[in-house]
This record gives sequence, C-alpha cells and structure tokens, in this order.
Amino acid sequence: MKKFFLTTAIDYANGRPHIGHAYEKILADVISRIARLSGKDVYFLTGLDEHGQKVEQSAINRGVTPKALCDEVADDFKALCSTLNISYDHYIRTTDEYHRSFVQKCLQQLFDAGEIYKAEYTGIYSLSAERFVQEKDKVDGEWPADYGHVTEITETNYFFRLKKHQRWLIDHIETHPDFVYPKFRAKQVLEFLKEPINDLCISRPKERLSWGIELPFDKEYVTYVWFDALLNYVSGTNFGDKILGDHWPADYHIIGKDILVPAHSIYWPIMLHVLGYELPKTLLTHGWWLLSGEKMSKSSGNIVDPLDYIKQFGPDPFRYYLMREMNVGQDCDFNHDRFVTRYTTDLGNDLGNLLSRIVNMLHRYCKGIVPGFDVGDPALGELRELWNATKRGVLSEYQTLTFNTALERLFAFISFANKFIEQNAPWKLAKSPESSDQARLKTVLAAAAESVRLATLLLAPVMPSTAPKILSSLGATPEVTWNSLEFGSCLWNKTVTENVILFPRWEQNLS
Repeated sequence: MKKFFLTTAIDYANGRPHIGHAYEKILADVISRIARLSGKDVYFLTGLDEHGQKVEQSAINRGVTPKALCDEVADDFKALCSTLNISYDHYIRTTDEYHRSFVQKCLQQLFDAGEIYKAEYTGIYSLSAERFVQEKDKVDGEWPADYGHVTEITETNYFFRLKKHQRWLIDHIETHPDFVYPKFRAKQVLEFLKEPINDLCISRPKERLSWGIELPFDKEYVTYVWFDALLNYVSGTNFGDKILGDHWPADYHIIGKDILVPAHSIYWPIMLHVLGYELPKTLLTHGWWLLSGEKMSKSSGNIVDPLDYIKQFGPDPFRYYLMREMNVGQDCDFNHDRFVTRYTTDLGNDLGNLLSRIVNMLHRYCKGIVPGFDVGDPALGELRELWNATKRGVLSEYQTLTFNTALERLFAFISFANKFIEQNAPWKLAKSPESSDQARLKTVLAAAAESVRLATLLLAPVMPSTAPKILSSLGATPEVTWNSLEFGSCLWNKTVTENVILFPRWEQNLS
C-alpha cells in the first residue's frame, strides 16, 4: 500500500482558533480522506507551536505559566478539530519530550558540522514576528502592520549558515516545478531569493526569553521558536525508524500564504537539506478568507467565528461551504448570504429534498424496499452517462486539488437526478394500471436512489458526518468505500429507513 504523508502548519499558541485555522484543517482532512479512499496508507499530522516570546508574554499577562496557557489553547484547537471531524493521526505539541529531544539532536548535529556559529549581531527585531527583519521586508517603505513594534538591538547569538545554501535552494525550486503550489507562489519565493539572504539567528538568550528549548551546546540560550517549530514535521513521525522511513517526505505540507516566505520555503528546506532529509514534495499554499475584501482581524472586529456557523448549521455544511467557495491558493471572501444560499439551495433543496422524496416514494409505492431494475435500460442512458462523466471529472479534480469545481460538477449531477424524477413523474406512474408503467416506476425510483448513493460516496470526504446518514437512510452500509462507484445494483432489495431531515430549515440570523 502506498504511503501518503500530509502535514499542516502547527497553530501558534498565542491565540484562539479562527476561520483560517478551520479551513486549513478541513482542506487537509479532505485531502487525507480522498487519499484513504483511494487505497493509500495515510499519516496526517497537525499540532500546536508552543514556545516563543509572545506566548511567554501572554502567560505573564494572564498570571499563569506558559505551559498552563498552552494546555488551554491546545484543548481549544483539539476541540475544533473534533467538532469539524478532522481525521488527523497525530497531534504534536512542541512541548512534547520527544520533540524537544529531536530538536536538540538536530541542533547538536548542525553545530558539530560547523553549520551553526556564534556571533554578535546588530539588527532590527520584530516582536510580533519574533525574528530579525531587513529593510527589504518593508512594503512601500513601511514595516507591515503585523510586524508590530520593531526596534534595533545588539546581541550575541547563534546563527545557522543559511546563505551558504541559497544557490542550492534556488536550483531545487527551479528543477522541481511541483515543490510550491500554486506555481505563482514559487515565483514569489524565487523573487525573494534574488537578493542575498542573511544567516538565520537560531537562539535567544535566556535573560531575554526563557520559554523555549535549551541549546544542547550552550545552556544560556534557548532555540528560536521558528527553528524549533519547523522540525515538528519530522519529529511528529519520529516514533521509530520504520514510521519515519515509510512516510517521509510529506506529500503535501499545507500552509497559509503568510508563512510561506521565508519560514517554510527558505528556512525549512535548507534546514532539512543540511540535516540530510528529503524535502516535502509540495508546499501547498492556500490563501486567506476575507470579509468584504479585507483580511479578517480581531483588532478591527471583522472576523468570522467558525463555531458560530458550526453551532447553527452543523460542521458538514460549514465544511462544504469552505471547500465549495475557495479556489485553493487564492483568497476568497466569506459571505453570509452566500453561505445561507449554499445551505438552503445546494444542501437543503437539491440534496436533502432529493433524498427525502426518494425515501418517501419508496415507502409509498414500494413498501420501503429498493426494487431491482435493468441497469442497461435505454431510458437510463443519459443518467448513467452523466454519472460516468461526473465520476471521472470529480476524481480527476480531487487529484488536482480543484475541489470547488469538483463539487460544482457533483451537484450538477444531483440537480440532474432531481430533474430525472420530475421528468419521469413517479406519482403519475403509480396511478397507471399498465404493468409497463409499474415496472417503469420501480426503475425510476431505484435509479434515483442509486444516483444519491453514488453522489454521496464522492461527497463523503467533504461531508463525512452526513454521508453515513444518507447511506443508512437508503439501506446501504454506512461505511464509505470507493469500491462500488459503478451505476448498478448495490441497493437492490435494501430497506430504506424513515425519512431523515439532514438540513433543517434555517430562519434565524447569526448574532
């Protein structure tokens, strides 16, 4: 069985979950579920980044220890994952002992190889970014707002020889076109690399920061939070050589566009290269969720709390909306009215109403049992052909990460199944005394039920809680597999359940 390894950025412990965190987890989960259904042995890693100056300061402000603060935040993020049905295999925390040991092992290896050196440095430091910044980081002559307060400091620290490997990294990006996705992000990285890069300061003196992993070769310093955090993607599989050997490198490393440069596309690849590890195959870089065209921000009050939507609509409709609307790699505007329209039209009217009508008519006309039918019936030709085209298209689009168009295609098929019922009018056929019409009635209902079963299987990675409910309602096993994606007889003689309301009518306003 082919191994498939997927990681997300680990969330920073200096904040609460927001829609960006939710989207990244959902995106990773959908990819993981598709890989599992495709027969791959999936290892899905996510977690929490817990060290650094901002966490320490927040803990001081709260009057708690940094670890206590991180425990609280970890519970929040894990609760969001549970609510959203995120199927991760391991949740790493950078305070885990095995991670600390691994980081110290890597630091010692680099120090012994002469890749880390000690020097005095004067530079401009951003507390918000927790790193030294350069003039070229300015935008239109000004420091970006998320850099917060910047100040010039002089310190003796340890440095990783980053610039020594700049040419190697440029060559790797240019010779591996899939390394950064989407491709226009690769151009962004190469643009950054046109100018000489500085060596990376990988330590902080304990007199300034104590909340971090101690350097193994100098107990007066702790490790820079980004150097520590970036190693979790390897340490998170490092429970034995067998696991690491089987799953590394990551097939997809999923991150937001704001942390692509320099951390994940420059620091991390060079660190891995010098340590002797293969690089991840693809840095999958997604965009931001905007509100009225602006980046969401707690300070400005323009935020979308995913828990509000999950509470009122359920996790699967929320998952569906995010995957249906965003083109992976681009920014997308979150629109409440559009969300409600998707919920009401796509899910409520098209999918939910289709299932309800089929179950009700099977009870009314077929004693609740799905009848057999002639799969080769010429009258089913258009429905069968559309399913085959839909299946090929959706599976292909899932592999190319074009989830929005895959879902558009899938719901076009669901709409056609509704149209198929309208055109064939089972309620009229049921009134006819002709045996041919009675046979036709059974064929129409069974074919419609089969259409819902098939569509549900492809929808399952996006709506994993809803899919088993639909399948059970149709009398099928709730377990989702892709072993039966052919238009056929899987539901014959199955007993449908009582009607299940999947998407209750929504009439409230979010407060």
